[in-house]
Amino acid sequence: MAKGTKGSVPTGRRATVRVKTARGRTVSSQRWLQRQLNDPYVEEAKKRGYRSRAAFKLLQIDDQFQFLKPGGRVIDLGAAPGGWTQVSVERVSSGKIKGVVIGIDLTPVEPIAGATVLAKDFYDDDAPALLTELLGGPADVVLSDMAAAATGETQVDHMRIMGLAEAAHDFAREILKPGGAFVAKVLRGGTERVLLDRLKKDFEKVRHFKPEASRADSAEMYVVGTGFRG
Repeated sequence: MAKGTKGSVPTGRRATVRVKTARGRTVSSQRWLQRQLNDPYVEEAKKRGYRSRAAFKLLQIDDQFQFLKPGGRVIDLGAAPGGWTQVSVERVSSGKIKGVVIGIDLTPVEPIAGATVLAKDFYDDDAPALLTELLGGPADVVLSDMAAAATGETQVDHMRIMGLAEAAHDFAREILKPGGAFVAKVLRGGTERVLLDRLKKDFEKVRHFKPEASRADSAEMYVVGTGFRG
């Protein structure tokens, strides 16, 4: 699918679904279920065959920064369940021009046409060499939508996700080609300054971006680095 063919926002409206109280269902789980059932991105993801609503986050990020280009080589870190991998395949493979998309996650991912997804830890020493071999060369884009399981402790959760973003950046430095791009999920909070300072040394432009598909009450946002200096 060419960039922008179906747009990056849901289409159409439907009636609000109300969830009835059920035995054994907590108030929080009832609220979560009602939000899911009434989330237009969840519905649109089902219509388009995306593995998750998170696919629209990448669609909107790429609409803004335009780094997924036909013929590109892409690494998707923490690929499960596969929504970002699907979008990457759509955008780097157009007509006769075929890109290469490699996902990697400890959680097994159901096969995705046009991509290879490894059940492997990207922390492994041999991961960069293996991914480079599968790509057929250095990467044009490294993506990370990784997030650690929430603890409920704001500072702990922040430190965990920032640790993942920093590890993804270290990985990207090994595998990106000059001019490449890097995207990683972060949370608003004090320590992202350290990551930003590191990114500014490696990329010509570094920006924060919160796609419309990110829920308004979520602290998540994305850091985007373009123009890797190599």
